[in-house]
Amino acid sequence: MEFRHLVAFITIAEELHFGRAASRLHLSQPSLSSQLQKLEKSLGVRLVARNSHEVRLTSAGREFVTQARLIVSHMERATRIAKATADGRSGTVDIGYNMPASRHVLPAALARMSAEHPDVVVSLWEKRTGPQLVDLAGGTLDIALVYGHPRTADFRYRLVLRKIPLVAVVGKGHRWAGRAAVPFAELATQGCVMFSRDQCPAMYDSIFGAASDSRISLDVAQTADDPGATAHMVSVKPLVGFASLPRANSGGLDAMGVNTVAVRLVDPIPTIDLYAVWRAGEVNPAVFSFLDCVDDSDELERGEGGPVTVPPHVPRPISVRIGRTR
Repeated sequence: MEFRHLVAFITIAEELHFGRAASRLHLSQPSLSSQLQKLEKSLGVRLVARNSHEVRLTSAGREFVTQARLIVSHMERATRIAKATADGRSGTVDIGYNMPASRHVLPAALARMSAEHPDVVVSLWEKRTGPQLVDLAGGTLDIALVYGHPRTADFRYRLVLRKIPLVAVVGKGHRWAGRAAVPFAELATQGCVMFSRDQCPAMYDSIFGAASDSRISLDVAQTADDPGATAHMVSVKPLVGFASLPRANSGGLDAMGVNTVAVRLVDPIPTIDLYAVWRAGEVNPAVFSFLDCVDDSDELERGEGGPVTVPPHVPRPISVRIGRTR
């Protein structure tokens, strides 16, 4: 049985006239008759009865035409999906992101994806840089929106946001809590809460780079790889943690009722860049469709003024599954 035999039979069933059916299919009548005979032979039943006066379906033909239409419909749909996926208009893409990406990249990118590629299913997973890159390498993620970029030929990357400021995080009882800004050098007299470098190498290096520029050493009193754990620690001890300004502005440090305050660091202002990263040799067209929807890089640093203004929410016109991990 061939697909073209099904199409020929359906056309005969609709026209009940071999001449008109052959004309619709741009076939000769003998060729159309031959295709019907091959289909009937493969099934072992007679589908069409005809004489010099009429063409009609047999009882088997009436039952089979319904199933034949379903088969053709499924094949046509499968063809459309395959072509749409190849063109990046359909398919799936799994994206890792962090807080700045959530506030400054995803709102516009998802809205554009919804408008231009409504059939692409996007799954979002909030993770720190290190876990994102591990999942990207392992194939769990297709795109990582992360601080810094990997220095390996296994990945490709593109700058998305420049100079995202880092801030100090302290408890409301800390002596810095009422200050608008603190020179970085004052960290020399403070115990700090730091995360492991493999969790976010670019942020880690920016903090210690600013310490080097200030000619001080950081006293790492405790470690915590989770922002919520950092908030808990600084809320009960006179320690200083670190976070990006977008996370501080979002209220993300006040998890589980922890009372914390973000204080700007200056002289120097430690900053980090946000990149979109994907695998070298990527073949999923939906990945490139999403990358095309991401705006060009912009600088988030605003000096010592007020907080950065951001869109109020991530739009929801696109199919999105959202996961959250540490």
